[in-house]
Order: sequence, then structure tokens, then C-alpha cells
Amino acid sequence: MKSRATLIASAALALLALCLPLAAPAQSWPAKPIRVIVPFPPGGGTDVLTRQLAEKISAATKWTLVIDNKPGAGGNIGLDALAKSAPDGYTIGMGQTANLAINPSLYTKLPFDPLKDFAPIGLVSAQPMVLVVAADSRYQSLADVVAAAKVKPDALAMASAGSGTVGHLAGELFARKTGVKFLHVPYKGASPAVTDLLGHQVDIMFANTQSVMTLVTAGKLRALAVSSAQRIKPLPAVPTIAESGYKDFEAVTWSGIVAPAGTPVDIVVKFNAEIAKTLARPEFLERLSAEGSQPLGGSPQQFAEFLRAEHAKWGVAVRASGAKVD
Repeated sequence: MKSRATLIASAALALLALCLPLAAPAQSWPAKPIRVIVPFPPGGGTDVLTRQLAEKISAATKWTLVIDNKPGAGGNIGLDALAKSAPDGYTIGMGQTANLAINPSLYTKLPFDPLKDFAPIGLVSAQPMVLVVAADSRYQSLADVVAAAKVKPDALAMASAGSGTVGHLAGELFARKTGVKFLHVPYKGASPAVTDLLGHQVDIMFANTQSVMTLVTAGKLRALAVSSAQRIKPLPAVPTIAESGYKDFEAVTWSGIVAPAGTPVDIVVKFNAEIAKTLARPEFLERLSAEGSQPLGGSPQQFAEFLRAEHAKWGVAVRASGAKVD
């Protein structure tokens, strides 16, 4: 008969054997390129931020991060592809306010559950929206836009990066706040929307600072107002919507890296650490500041709590706006 000590030792070895497969992924990870899904086209704010982050992490770690743009449906197509990917640490994606917090209330049918189908890795940054028009537009101020919209409801064409994006919803909230109506024209990403704004096919756009800042500073677009509570460093002369007579108006978009639910915790923690290191680099912080963005960061657990709170907050906003997408 085996001794008690022998039985205990055997049980411990058996338990260790069961645990080893769980620990193995992070020990050798990454052993191949990591696919990073961007749910919008190249050139937009989400794409630019993701590429900047990937570039810094790759340079520091020698990991190979491959950007995979999957645009459409307000970011839902790319996030759905991510949710259905293998949870092995080799597919991650950039989620943000639109597809993780707004779309669950905006869309009547959503192919994924933002609170159940993803493993939050780390928040990256937050950006205000900028109300922009073409540089030669007849609208010189926020007051001009409101006045024109009141004279002819639905006459002003408002571009957005897609139905359900923060730009779309910010425009809906602003319209509700001012009692006007815009003609919403959704695009598959910020880049084609900005192109048509420059070409006068549309009149106004609530755009992510990253997607329009260079055009504003180059004098090709005119910024009329920002949606943050305070003015932003790159555009100190541009007033906030709140200070322009619409008290307490604020609508910002945030971005964060997520993985499919079930991705090993140690891989999540390892990637989160690299995000934190990147957010601490002066050159990365300077780039964010130049685009009007603020660094966020934090642990995966803090991101999960933040996501739940944002999910609830934007759900209220969507219902209050009356916006809905089939």
C-alpha cells in the first residue's frame, strides 16, 4: 500500500501536469506574428493610433504585429471577426467607444456581446471630437451651423465614419441639444468621409482629432468647436461646444486593446505591460498630445470596469437621442 506522502506527491504531480498546458502559452508567446484587427479603414483615427502603438511595441519587444483592417458596420465587422478568433493570443484588436459601448444599444442586432466575448487588455487613449467644415465653407462658427440647420431642417449633410460611431452619435446628441436636424451621411471610415467633406459633397463632420488634425493645421479644414469639456492643446483658439452656449455637452471617444474571451490571463497581462511602457514614453505622449489625445492606461481589470460603466452611460445616451440602426 502506498504511503500517505506518496499519494500526496502523486496528486501534486498530476495537478502540476494539468496546469502546465495553461502556463505554456505565455512562456513561448509570441512564437509567430500577432494579428491586430482594426475595425476601420486605413487612414482613420483608429487605424493611425493602432499603427503608432504597434510600431512602438514592435520596436521595443521585436514582436511582429501585423495590422489587419476590417471596416464596416460602425466597427462591428472587425470586432465580430475578433470575437470569433481563436483565444490564443495571436489575434487582438483595437476596440473603442463606438463598437464596445455604443453599438449594443444602437444596433437592433449585434453579432457579439462586448461584455462577454472579449478579454480587455488595456486602455490606450481618449480623444475629443472636432466639428469641422471645409476651409472655404460658408460656415465660420458653430452658431452659423445651428442657424442654417434651423432655417432648413435636414438640409445640412453631416458626414460620419459610420453609423453608430462616436462622431455620428455626437452629432445626434448635438442636434438634440440644439433642436435641429442634420442629414446623416455614414461612410465606411473617417478617411472617405473627410475626402467628401473636402470636396463639398457633405457640409459638416464630427471627426476624431487624429483623422483631421493635420488637415486643420494645414488650413484645408476649419475647426469650429471641440466636444471635450476643456479646450485642447493643439487647437487652443477653438472653443468647446459647452462654452459656446451648450452647457455640459461632452462627447469623447476612447480606444483600447481587446482579445477574444478565453485568451490566457498571463498573455493579457504581458501585453498590458507593453501598453503601459509605451504610454510612458515621452515621444508617444507628445504624439498623442499633438493630436489632441490623452493617455489612459491601467490594468485589464480597470479596463473591464471602465467598459461596464461606459456601456451603461452610452446606452442611456443612445436611448435619449432616439438613434437606431437596423
